[in-house]
Amino acid sequence: MPDLDPAALTSVMEQFTRMFIRLPAVQQRSFTTLSVLHTLAGRGPQRLSALTAGEQVTQPAITQIVAKLERDGLVARGPDPSDGRAVLVRITPRGAATVASRRTARVARMAELVALLEPEHRTALTAALPALARLAELDDERSR
Repeated sequence: MPDLDPAALTSVMEQFTRMFIRLPAVQQRSFTTLSVLHTLAGRGPQRLSALTAGEQVTQPAITQIVAKLERDGLVARGPDPSDGRAVLVRITPRGAATVASRRTARVARMAELVALLEPEHRTALTAALPALARLAELDDERSR
């Protein structure tokens, strides 16, 4: 079996990512704003500095995004129990509902697309899931 070509994998993943982030039909917020919500939903409360690094935006940009999300009732700020000087941003129930509804929309759209694939392509995607999950885990481990 030939070695995996990282350039080919990157190209396909870029195409897939562009498609995937647009699967929910309704986009009411910027992709970075939605990414912050998804990060908080998946990783729990975060300091602004962690969100800045994770989202790869500037400190002023993340502060502005969090302020807007807070005004909209999607996140809340509170003290960091491990450091009284620091602030943690957490997702609210309304924010979690937004993330859940986007996921539901993505699953429905993905199911439609997967149904159009030939059986061998569905099988190949199923076989690739553990490797893709491991790549994401490795990236998380290296990012800590």
